[in-house]
Order: sequence, then C-alpha cells, then structure tokens
Amino acid sequence: MNWIELKALNTLYKNKEVKLNQTLTSSQEISYLINSRRKVELGHKKLSVLPGYEEMYQRDYLHNFVIYETFLESSGLISPYLRFEESDIIILMGIQRDVENGNLEPLRQQILKSEVTVRMVSLMFFRNEKYLLGKYSLINSIKLLLGIKDLADDKDQQYKFVLECKDPRCIVLCENIDFLKRPTIARANHIELWYAGGKNIAKLAFADVQGRGLPIFYSCDWDYDGLCVIYKNVMKIIPEIKLLIPNGNPRGILQTKHDSKWRGVPEDMEQLLSPLQMHMLSDLVRRDEWIIEESNDLLEMLRVSS
Repeated sequence: MNWIELKALNTLYKNKEVKLNQTLTSSQEISYLINSRRKVELGHKKLSVLPGYEEMYQRDYLHNFVIYETFLESSGLISPYLRFEESDIIILMGIQRDVENGNLEPLRQQILKSEVTVRMVSLMFFRNEKYLLGKYSLINSIKLLLGIKDLADDKDQQYKFVLECKDPRCIVLCENIDFLKRPTIARANHIELWYAGGKNIAKLAFADVQGRGLPIFYSCDWDYDGLCVIYKNVMKIIPEIKLLIPNGNPRGILQTKHDSKWRGVPEDMEQLLSPLQMHMLSDLVRRDEWIIEESNDLLEMLRVSS
C-alpha cells in the first residue's frame, strides 16, 4: 500500500467514509477489504465502513499507521501529495534510526566525499539501482534524513565503500550495505568491510588485495544472484576470496516476494563451493528458500570459515 491508501483506511476508521479517487479505485488492498473481508462498501463516489471494520482496523492497521504518521510528521516529510509506498516509509525510518545512533556517519562522509550518485544510493538502501530514478520526493527525503544537500546525478560507480578499523586482520566484501551500517562489531573485532555495490564489482580489479596480505571473505545473500552470478564474477577478479557459510534462518522466496529466484544449480558451482556449501545450496534450491545476508552472525561466519 502507499500513503494515500494508508491514510484513506485511517479516514474510514475516523469518519466512517472516504471520498473515492483513482488510487483507491485501483487499490488491491481496498478491493480485498470490499470483496474478500467484506468490511468496506463501495458506493458511487465514496467508500463506507461495514460492521466489524473498526475492530479489524484497530487490530490490523492502526498501530503501524500511527508509527508511520508520527515519523513522517516529526521528520518534516508529510505533505498532501505524499505517495510513498509503505515499504519506502519503513526504509526511511531505518535510515533515520541509523543516523540517530551514528551507524550511518561513516557512510554519510563517504557519500559526501565520493559524490555518490542517485543510482548508488538507490542500490544501497533499496537494493535496486533504478528504484529511486524519477522519485524526487523520495530522493529529497533521503537527502534530508542524511543531512546531504546534493547527490551526483551520473552513472559513475568506480569507487567502493570501506568501513575501516584499527589493525585490520581480515577483509569482508559484502554484497549489501547492511553490515557497514552496523560498524561496532566489525571494528571491535578488527574486520574491514567493503561494499562495491552488488553486481557492480568490476572496480575490484583495481583493489590491492594481495599487497595488503589480509585474508578476504565474501558475504552475500544466498540466492541465485548472490551465489550464481555475483560470487562467480567476484571469484574471477579475486580468486583467493573465500565464501562465508551463512547461519541465518532460510526464508521462503515466494512468501517474501523475493526477486532473485532459483533457476536450478549451475554445473560449475561444484567447482567453486565446498561439499558443505554445495549441500546447503542444493537444500535451499529444493525448498525454494534463500538466506538474507544481514540475518547472519558475521563473527560466527568468520569463525567457521577461518
């Protein structure tokens, strides 16, 4: 749902009716409440509540709406024309939380220093480099929360993000940005974290891995893209890199509406994975599940793999 739908459901709760508009007419959530749950009645120009709507709204919607509205108002993001998706609001709240606890400050400084593009920020927070393109209200909201005046609007991604630490003892290349947003554990354990931007790894050919003399590991989503596409390409650039064995709980691909779907196991994966890793991969494919990178315990992955 987007904010217009969320606000309309709240208006129904308060006023028992709401005026129809194009967004509500085409809303799958509204259609579900009308046709399946039968808690909302569709009129010619308005929606009205049916018996049981108030109880249902209090149970299923009210708590989240209050959280979203409070966040948007306190952050100065609320406006009559707001159309953010619910998932966008959740990500923005996560950005604000990370800014307030200081976890994003190293990344913020690198964003300023490297003149990061909209595409790169989109990939960092939305895992899709094109998601933010043209979404100016969402882009401006991210800049406001990060305290950044401008983002570069080009396609240059020839830099990587590094979470540095004192006396580094290993390097972990991360598929996603999440571990770099939680710097305390990595720095306390002398782990240098790299983020190259998902699939945008060609720049790693210029990294002096051998000259550093540090072991390097790869952390990723255990899904088709993370293992069968990105990891294979990383191996071509950094043959000595070791794949970390995940310890997070698998999640159903269909249940989580995950985009990276299994297409079987490529034959050459047996040459890249250990027997244990190959067994885990085969099980995930068989059960149609995946393991999200940030659900793993980084220290435990390194302990098992070192």
